[in-house]
Amino acid sequence: MSAPRFFCDAPLSPGARIALPEALAHHAIRVLRLRAGEPMVLFNGHGGEYPAALEIEGKAGFAQLGAFDPREAELAGRITLVQGLPAGDKMDWVVEKAVELGAARVCPIAAQRSVLQLSGPRLEKRVAHWQRIAQSAAEQCGRNRLMAVDAPVTLADWLALPADGLRLLCHPDANADLAGRLDATPGLQSLTLLVGPEGGWSEKELAQAREAGVQAVRFGPRVLRTETAGLALISAAGALLGW
Repeated sequence: MSAPRFFCDAPLSPGARIALPEALAHHAIRVLRLRAGEPMVLFNGHGGEYPAALEIEGKAGFAQLGAFDPREAELAGRITLVQGLPAGDKMDWVVEKAVELGAARVCPIAAQRSVLQLSGPRLEKRVAHWQRIAQSAAEQCGRNRLMAVDAPVTLADWLALPADGLRLLCHPDANADLAGRLDATPGLQSLTLLVGPEGGWSEKELAQAREAGVQAVRFGPRVLRTETAGLALISAAGALLGW
């Protein structure tokens, strides 16, 4: 059985003995019931990881770090998922699986047809919740870098940001397909995939995307649910690009 992995938001260096953050120590000692001397792995999101041994002093936890291991589990290119906010807790699933599939960033969009609308303290709590999900997913799946999860913005606000690489919007009535668009863009290093909420993008949003240079693509003969479409696109694009 492999050693449990933990994200540790602290400087790490070979041979160092560090105090574990309270929440990390509680999870390792009280939840997972690890004992003193048991192996663990720490990473801080800057790349690579450190094998470590757990040390316990009262309620406090410490880690004796071993040699730095530069192992990475990232895609060869950068994929960003721009996800129209779905209803309920579907975004939790999207965030978790996007991490597992190797996405670099998820940008939630408060679309015109999004059922879920967030603001104020409720928005802040939900974003922090998604970021914790991304952290836990990275610990579980072996990634040593954290996927970024942004606060929701409107599509117009997102489109006003600097563009990076190829941007494709999933639409069942598009003329081009995903494979064709990717084949027409050799040497691609950055890909952004836009997926609407349950009701799809509004006509106004589609027009805004076209004016900003976003290209529409279809993805197979079936209409996928919003929480399925983005994840399927990430997986397919990564495979088609050899990432």
